[in-house]
Amino acid sequence: MRLRLLLLPLLCLPPGCQGDSHGAENGEGGAPVIAMIPKGTTHAFWKSVEKGARKAADEQGVKLVWKGPLKENDRAQQIQLVQQFLAQDVDGLLLAPLDHKALRAPVAQAGDLGIPVVIFDSSLEGEVGKDFLCLVATDNFEAGRLGGAKLRQLMGGTGKVVLLRYQVGSASTTRREEGFLEAVQEGGGVEILVDNRWAGPTVGEAKTESLNLMTRLREADGVFCCCEPVAAGMLLALRQEGLAGKIKFVGFDASPLLIDGLENGEIDALVVQDPQGMGALAVNSMVDHLEGRPVGHFMDTGAKVLTMQNLQDPEIRRLLE
Repeated sequence: MRLRLLLLPLLCLPPGCQGDSHGAENGEGGAPVIAMIPKGTTHAFWKSVEKGARKAADEQGVKLVWKGPLKENDRAQQIQLVQQFLAQDVDGLLLAPLDHKALRAPVAQAGDLGIPVVIFDSSLEGEVGKDFLCLVATDNFEAGRLGGAKLRQLMGGTGKVVLLRYQVGSASTTRREEGFLEAVQEGGGVEILVDNRWAGPTVGEAKTESLNLMTRLREADGVFCCCEPVAAGMLLALRQEGLAGKIKFVGFDASPLLIDGLENGEIDALVVQDPQGMGALAVNSMVDHLEGRPVGHFMDTGAKVLTMQNLQDPEIRRLLE
């Protein structure tokens, strides 16, 4: 295993970054230090990823340093975090890129320094196995297809649909959107009213954009949102305008607000990932590499459709922890 003695000063975080209060110093007993940079730190999804990653790190005997941007559109801040961790000479880096192009250069810099990188949640431009070690993520195209097929079923194969996208440059959500559009239109009969509007990274911005789409939403039979903040913002907007429960609604990911919407009949289905499994698998993949064991290029952590009918299933409940 590649161990490093870290003599540089403690990591100085740019304003707005959140995570551990101390830097990437060696763990107790000289344990390897693995830095993990999510897209953000505030949404329920990332908190679950962190939970799974920390559990795996404890089991593996490595030190995990978790830090990420406060907002999920701050590419510059995420790049700065990567560069600062590289300066700290960590043993490995786990990264969920905010932008599949913008983060390519910092990851290449890690390769030049001999620091392995596992990409998780959202893909990065480049050749897996060469430009970065592996990708640990949901098969986002197939997960989007699950959402599209479910919404089509809910509408009886016909109707008008609004797709509210997340943000430009996010590879994971773009693939979900593509998969959704393919599945919801299979067999004809479905008209896409809107597919060219982006919500942005926060619930507040998503609510505002949803309210801006309200004229089209009043015409629609169904709506799809590709991630937690977008689905939450849409739910709040529909509630405000008295449309919640009157339009078929499929969201993505789970949070207390979204589960409340499901239980109240305001959301018909949620496509849920395995965030704890994703965090654990990212850590375990890095440890395998550091200890000389082979690592696969792509590891799909899976997705399932959550409805009121299967909400109490043990396997589904596990995904919501």
